[in-house]
Amino acid sequence: MRYRLTFVVGLAVGYVLGTRAGRERYEQLKKSARQVAQNPAVRNTAETAAQQGRHYAGVAYHTVSVKVGERMPEAVAGRVRSLRERSSHDGGGDDWGTSNT
Repeated sequence: MRYRLTFVVGLAVGYVLGTRAGRERYEQLKKSARQVAQNPAVRNTAETAAQQGRHYAGVAYHTVSVKVGERMPEAVAGRVRSLRERSSHDGGGDDWGTSNT
């Protein structure tokens, strides 16, 4: 019985020490990630990638709508037409949003 009690106490102490060390390491990693995310070079790169993504999504949308053309069901074709008209009236803007970075 004494060995079991020693084992359980050792297990409990190991668990407490391990979770405390794990929490400290987690907080350290979280702080490092926050510092990287706030770096101006990282933020500019992320914004550039987002802008390129919006651009290529628009190009893909246009390419698919031109190639598919009249082969679409009328309900889908009407929706595509309304999106085209809306984007031409909005100055060619997109619905992808912008980053607040």
